[in-house]
Amino acid sequence: MAKITFTKVVGSGNDFIIFDNRDRKIEKDISDFSAFAKEVCARRISIGADGVLILENSKKADFKMRIFNPDGSEVTMCGNGARCSALFAYKKGWCKDKLKIETGAGILEAFVSTNRVKLRMTEPAKIQIDKDLGISNTIFKAHIINSGVPHAVHFLQEEKELDFYPVKQIGEKIRYHKFFEPEGTNVNFVKVLSSNKIKLRTYERGVEDETLACGTGAVASAIISHLVNGTEQPVDVLTKSEDILRVYFSDVNKKIKDVYLEGPARVVYEGTLEL
Repeated sequence: MAKITFTKVVGSGNDFIIFDNRDRKIEKDISDFSAFAKEVCARRISIGADGVLILENSKKADFKMRIFNPDGSEVTMCGNGARCSALFAYKKGWCKDKLKIETGAGILEAFVSTNRVKLRMTEPAKIQIDKDLGISNTIFKAHIINSGVPHAVHFLQEEKELDFYPVKQIGEKIRYHKFFEPEGTNVNFVKVLSSNKIKLRTYERGVEDETLACGTGAVASAIISHLVNGTEQPVDVLTKSEDILRVYFSDVNKKIKDVYLEGPARVVYEGTLEL
């Protein structure tokens, strides 16, 4: 029976299983990464995670990161996943504390400091403010942005309302709304707490549920909060895990540039998986 090693890494409540596939180390034992991700991400019956990170050789960066969701879908980018892979690679001695990661959304720079990682994100795109979406018999006001992957942002007026909001039920309806077909979208529910702090809950496509944190969701929500409500950067994003992700950016005539995501990350354990 074949055995492969893995590492469990967590970034602000987002947990990932990392596999070293440099020089195609594990491909001889795993023929289908999508099916494999479905199996190992299942909680209570396998390792359990919000995603699988396959790290490979790169000619453009220190390594390449591929991301597979628990439903088997492969996506171009994951903010907390990239931060976790940077910490992993640094601790393994693959690179120095300043490194580059090749992703489907482009080359990302990361900066590792103890158990914190700061990541330079791709510039946001496809921003659309005040999009009215029909949900059942109501109008749902969303703000659209791609922060590496597509996101919808919806503001709530009261913190208590956010605390008890049916994120999974409403998030699922927005995620599969015809406006976002065919790829769907992640959905963020936000309460502005102060001039530079917001509270966030996120429904993630691919996980098909609420997660404890979402890096690209934090970036999307921080930028939209600035554009819609005038919040000042850096924006502190209070996640469901109660960790704070910090988002930096510059605004030059409503053009958002120089976007960074910073927050905690830690290696939880290493193990061996029997295939």
